[in-house]
Amino acid sequence: MDPENLPVINNYLDANEPVSSEARLSRMHFHDNQRKVDYVLAYHYRKRGVHPGHGSPGPSLAIVSNGETGKEPRAGGHGDIELGPLDALEEERKEQREEFEHNLMEAGLELEKDVESKSQGSIFVRIHAPWQVLAREAEFLKIKVPTKKMYEIKSEGSITKKFNELLQKLSSPLKPRVPEHSNNKMKNLSYPFSREKMYLYNIQDKDTFFDNATRSRIVHEILKRTACSRANNTMGINSLIANNIYEAAYPLHDGEYDSPGDDTNDRKLLYQEWARYGVFYKFQPIDLIRKYFGEKIGLYFAWLGLYTSFLIPSSVIGVIVFLYGCATIEEDIPSKEMCDQQNAFTMCPLCDKSCDYWNLSSACGTAKASHLFDNPATVFFSIFMALWATMFLENWKRLQMRLGYFWDLTGIEEEEERAQEHSRPEYETKVREKMLKASGKSVVQKLGTNMAEDEDEDDEDKLTWKDRFPGYLMNFASILFMIALTFSIVFGVIVYRITTAAALSLNKATRSNVRVTVTATAVIINLVVILILDEIYGAVATWLTKIEVPKTEQTFEERLILKAFLLKFVNAYSPIFYVAFFKGRFVGRPGSYVYVFDGYRMEECAPGGCLMELCIQLSIIMLGKQLIQNNIFEIGVPKLKKLFRKLKDETEPGETDSAHSKHPEQWDLDYSLEPYTGLTPEYMEMIIQFGFVTLFVASFPLAPVFALLNNVIEVRLDAKKFVTELRRPDAVRTKDIGIWFDILSGIGKFSVISNAFVIAITSDFIPRLVYQYAYSHNGTLHGFVNHTLSFFNVSQLKEGTQPENSQFDQEVQFCRFKDYREPPWAPNPYEFSKQYWSILSARLAFVIIFQNLVMFLSVLVDWMIPDIPTDISDQIKKEKGLLVDFFLKEEHEKLKLTDEPAPRSLGGGRRSRSQAASSAPSGRSRPGSITSSASQHTNV
Repeated sequence: MDPENLPVINNYLDANEPVSSEARLSRMHFHDNQRKVDYVLAYHYRKRGVHPGHGSPGPSLAIVSNGETGKEPRAGGHGDIELGPLDALEEERKEQREEFEHNLMEAGLELEKDVESKSQGSIFVRIHAPWQVLAREAEFLKIKVPTKKMYEIKSEGSITKKFNELLQKLSSPLKPRVPEHSNNKMKNLSYPFSREKMYLYNIQDKDTFFDNATRSRIVHEILKRTACSRANNTMGINSLIANNIYEAAYPLHDGEYDSPGDDTNDRKLLYQEWARYGVFYKFQPIDLIRKYFGEKIGLYFAWLGLYTSFLIPSSVIGVIVFLYGCATIEEDIPSKEMCDQQNAFTMCPLCDKSCDYWNLSSACGTAKASHLFDNPATVFFSIFMALWATMFLENWKRLQMRLGYFWDLTGIEEEEERAQEHSRPEYETKVREKMLKASGKSVVQKLGTNMAEDEDEDDEDKLTWKDRFPGYLMNFASILFMIALTFSIVFGVIVYRITTAAALSLNKATRSNVRVTVTATAVIINLVVILILDEIYGAVATWLTKIEVPKTEQTFEERLILKAFLLKFVNAYSPIFYVAFFKGRFVGRPGSYVYVFDGYRMEECAPGGCLMELCIQLSIIMLGKQLIQNNIFEIGVPKLKKLFRKLKDETEPGETDSAHSKHPEQWDLDYSLEPYTGLTPEYMEMIIQFGFVTLFVASFPLAPVFALLNNVIEVRLDAKKFVTELRRPDAVRTKDIGIWFDILSGIGKFSVISNAFVIAITSDFIPRLVYQYAYSHNGTLHGFVNHTLSFFNVSQLKEGTQPENSQFDQEVQFCRFKDYREPPWAPNPYEFSKQYWSILSARLAFVIIFQNLVMFLSVLVDWMIPDIPTDISDQIKKEKGLLVDFFLKEEHEKLKLTDEPAPRSLGGGRRSRSQAASSAPSGRSRPGSITSSASQHTNV
């Protein structure tokens, strides 16, 4: 019997007649083994007055068909004999669920649900979308499907073709063993689904014409727009989940990923060829990812793969730059001069009273280490990385267009996006509250009005700026507060460094390692604070976006991303910006120091400059964020949650069923997985890393190497999480990565400015250049260290700040400090010297020249590389022409068949096929669900 023709609803099966294992062929279908489960709703129920274990055993279930609606099982039925009285809240939730499910069936969906036979437990409502619903919704959503027409993809020129064939052979060991999709020579023409043009499509089997991801997407769209008047006219499944009426809603995975035997499904294939660390060297099966998870997740992994592959050349160049620094360390003249014991420079004390004079040669190790990252090669590497960022973004645009062509995303325009966009439940609730307040009607009166009136109104923003003003004000104030909090914590760490350095300087045992100890501990504190604030800021950004009440999910997501990125950007980079551009700039000079508190001076840079400290800060924060967030937050926390949920399920009475637990259904297995919460955390992690790689690469050329090593693991970690640990996400169709591209582009442009200032201000590149070409007697760097040090007369130190019990070998009359100031014997002692102003001018000139040069080269690269590959643009034009020809041919044949007086002999086969394709399989078709057979012309 056709499962779609079941005449009854709430057909409670006898609990004593379990479904046989032979009849149960697939765990992806209803218990009739014919209707596919497209979506699952889950909720938890509790009964009062029934002791655990007294319920009906066995696989009792209610088969809910698409026939009559609203019938309830009579008291005394198999599933209702021992029902105790439910408390008011449970009763209310039950009524809301029944109404919502009734409305789903009114929309054409078919449901199957378990019987609440125990004292408490989880109930699963399985949903199946019959053909007429799939066809109706596919037309409404403008889902593109393949037509009968196939055409050959244009082959490249002979040289390019041979090169690609050679490349294919060489890279064959790196390819995953999955069915090919986009590399096929033939491609189907695609066109938005239309019930009036069924003759265009090659519909061989209506059960498999729409794949699982598309079917679940269609059901999810119905779930999102179905109302429930008992729940304050709540719109959509998301609001019902938020109100604890349902616990979860999710599409099913295609089976188990680690099942023994030869049975294969897309999930198992993805696990074997993509989601294991053992296949880290292989390319990603992007087409299969897109087919299983949808375009949005497919584009994320395609972007992550391209970014990771682009890190390979930048890592190679970064290692070469670092090795160049290692190779030339012995030839660096300033380092030699600083390490020269005979030509010692007596330096002024680093703190008041407790600090003594010291020799510059004691900072020899720091000077040599600074040369590893502060050498002429870093300037070249900064220019290279700015162009690298531009090349990466341009190549992503090209890959995005290529994927868009093969995935039929080129036709997704405003119409389809509008079809998918519904007002958020929170927005509709806010509008309803406003209307109730304005009209003065009671809630009961308002809920009784027809909601169709709202649907006919113009789709304008009903919440004015006056309604949103409190939310905007709260957003502005909260973001300012969070940024101020971040800066306060950075200042707190600065104070910690100053006070700890002063305290350690009092003890002779710890005095020699003051700088290393203070730097290391301060960076670790910064890292811990950044990790904690990251989690807090993510939650705060979500809360702030909710009180704004954006109208659509897309607007909500974009505003959330902007807020979260702003807060996390400031949080991650503010300590690094401080070290790069502010530390050591406001110290003052001996005799006139700047004090934070009484007796505590502002901290200075190390003798070799702040670049080495910047490198340490950057490396520890970058590596710490990646290691801790990846290993603890991304791996450990989900495993702990899963373990906690498993223990909870085992300890709760009435939950377990020994017979059932041995052979759990697919919806049970998926329910135990973590819910999918979106791609924002994944993108955010990579965007912050992209900032570390590009913004301060002049100070840390090994950043791309560490990013590459992290991402090789990250790709497989994310893959494993999506395949094995998360419930299957809803397939979302999108043509690009959205606002993330704009953020990447902004970081790329900002990196040019930040690297220009790092080279000009933080490093010694400009002072060395100026000295070599303006002040050196022989055009070398001999004498450079002496040139950077100013003199100070120690007799002019403030009373009470002189070193106590000085252990210095000789009596000190003048000490040196790093700055460009006039000597004590000059007419204007301690004023900035001519060298200071000439170097400052050179620094500003370098920033302007560097920025304009790199920006010009970036624009040149952007102009030289077209956004759309030539072969793809040609194919798109060809496809449009073929589509027009195909339409005209099919319409012409259809008109001929319609006009022929006796179509039985020749046209009968085609006519019957057309009618078969355009009619619903069900005998009780809904109005508007069958296709019209009238001929119509199509405008293309």
